[in-house]
Amino acid sequence: MKKIILLFASLVFFTAKDQAQTVTDKDGNIYDTVHIGTQVWLKENLATTKFNDGSLIPSVPNRTKWFALTSPGYCWYNNDSATYKNPYGALYNWYTVNTGKLCPTGWHVPTNEEWHTLVKFLDPSATDCYCTESSLAGNDLKEAGLTHWGTGNTATNSSGFTALGGGFRNYYDSSFEGHTAVAYYWTATQYTPNPTVWQRILSNGNANVLEYLDYKNQGMSVRCMQDSPATGVNEINYKNIFKLYPDPAIDNVYIDCANEQNVQMQAYNIIGECVMQRELNDGVNNIDIHFLQKGIYTIRLTGSNWAVQCKMIKE
Repeated sequence: MKKIILLFASLVFFTAKDQAQTVTDKDGNIYDTVHIGTQVWLKENLATTKFNDGSLIPSVPNRTKWFALTSPGYCWYNNDSATYKNPYGALYNWYTVNTGKLCPTGWHVPTNEEWHTLVKFLDPSATDCYCTESSLAGNDLKEAGLTHWGTGNTATNSSGFTALGGGFRNYYDSSFEGHTAVAYYWTATQYTPNPTVWQRILSNGNANVLEYLDYKNQGMSVRCMQDSPATGVNEINYKNIFKLYPDPAIDNVYIDCANEQNVQMQAYNIIGECVMQRELNDGVNNIDIHFLQKGIYTIRLTGSNWAVQCKMIKE
């Protein structure tokens, strides 16, 4: 990702121009990426059959052997790679995740805390608990339409995460369940008192993100997160695509999006909490900020392949 700095009057713009970044695993599978908030994620479920050191992950199609595993293993949904590898990826047990070698070099299986950061970015009211973490963010994370989700999917995929209903392999009899109905994602975080691990669940019929626990021999999808986003900064003379005024502002601020459409806007306070989200239209947008407390805010504008941050003072 390239970051571009623009000095605009007294306003400093930090512009992140997303390049067509891709990541390749040891099998040669190529994944697109997406920048969501301060994180960079794969846009696709992991499908590798090799660890990032080149060693093979054991393929375990047999139900009895899968149930008894206390070591790494993977499978395809219904043991049918031709149908389910593309685009749903593989299903891994947690012993595979726990090796720390599953994701491509420079990437990792996100912790429970990192998953919560993602969900809270999309839904500031999200709760970190053994519960429904958010009743809104699921629609931002799931692919839109019914191609890879069942009837009832109302998702917008506004984040670009593009979660698919890949189903899972259950822990109690190793059968396959939930294709096009649910997506199960591992985290890297164990629940210390019990032999269970934190996970995330998305469903086709609602916008919920569930933060639950599951057993280590469950077969689930994996999304990898970049260890640390690229930080290279180039100073160039960038044209004024966006204008924000007045600054300072009291009750309203105006954002001129020029010829850009479907722009997502988030406002963050000085401790990094998202306090407001809007979708902006082409042209001048009038944003009501009367409810915000006085202080300094960061405004983030995100399009299909770019992001801009700027400072705003609320008086």
